[in-house]
Amino acid sequence: MWQAVIDPIAFTLGPLNVHWYGVIMGTAAFLGLILAVREGERRGLDSETILDMMLWILPSAIIGARLYYVLFEWEYYAMHPEDIVAVWKGGLAIHGGLIVAFLVGYIFVKKRNIPFLQIADILIPSVILGQAIGRWGNFINQEAHGGEVSRSFLEGLHLPNWIIDQMNIQGVYYHPTFLYESLWNLVGFGLLLFIRSRNPRRGEVLFSYMIWYSLGRFFIEGLRTDSLTFTGPDWLAQVMEGLWSPMLFLFDPGLMDEGNVRIAQLMSLILALIGVFFIIWRRATGKATVSYRGEVVTEATEIPQQADVVEGPEEKAEETVDKTADGQEESAAEATESEETAGEDGKKEGKSEA
Repeated sequence: MWQAVIDPIAFTLGPLNVHWYGVIMGTAAFLGLILAVREGERRGLDSETILDMMLWILPSAIIGARLYYVLFEWEYYAMHPEDIVAVWKGGLAIHGGLIVAFLVGYIFVKKRNIPFLQIADILIPSVILGQAIGRWGNFINQEAHGGEVSRSFLEGLHLPNWIIDQMNIQGVYYHPTFLYESLWNLVGFGLLLFIRSRNPRRGEVLFSYMIWYSLGRFFIEGLRTDSLTFTGPDWLAQVMEGLWSPMLFLFDPGLMDEGNVRIAQLMSLILALIGVFFIIWRRATGKATVSYRGEVVTEATEIPQQADVVEGPEEKAEETVDKTADGQEESAAEATESEETAGEDGKKEGKSEA
């Protein structure tokens, strides 16, 4: 049977080959940027601020994702240093990109005096949408797949032939884990938009993303055969296996060439626990008092020649009382002055009539 395999090169411009991987990742970034800009404007954040932030975050995220991957695959890249910059061949670890983007974004918003948790809530749906789209770059490159399956298994998922054929790598069919994660992230995108529409406490859209994405990534990662791994203590490996064990009712786990702990699974577990912790802790301690739709404070909204301190309700109340008292004193003084003037005029009029 003839099988069509998608060429990873989308088109050629002279000596330059433009890969589908780059086209798909660029499309994901563009759509995410549009979504973030529109939501930012609705929340009172000008588009230039979002664009400036993206100019820092996007390149940083790509660099961080690549360095993270290269670090854990250093044995190969030490022998092939020319491939370190070949991102079009794949090899972007999302956790590395998230870590670097988080740090760069935090520094950026602090310098611009923007509430970090609110800007994170604005941007994070764009992130998971970008992840949903970006997984199709892995599909084109025939990477990030799971273990071996039969063609009948893929047909049983009611997949179109062009997906089934692309999952045939050198005569062997594999789990389309790219598709599982793409669909999971697409559902997560809708879920985050719904949560945000309910005007949650500030930061809870971000924490919900950490929980949702990590939950799906943890279980899907266990199906893959190309996971970044390391050799950890036996107890940690057993914990990972135990948490993933419900999947055994459906699928066999993907084989690991070396190591006993999948790095992406461990990172997913940590991020999910962090998300749960912060939602509970912030609510329990009363720190989650500001809603998502609260005002965005930026450089443009600062009052000139004043300290970078937002007045609390008590300070504003005191200022109002002071102004009211000053106004009452001025009114009383004006009334007294008017009475004295009226009395003098009356005396003068009396003398004239006499």
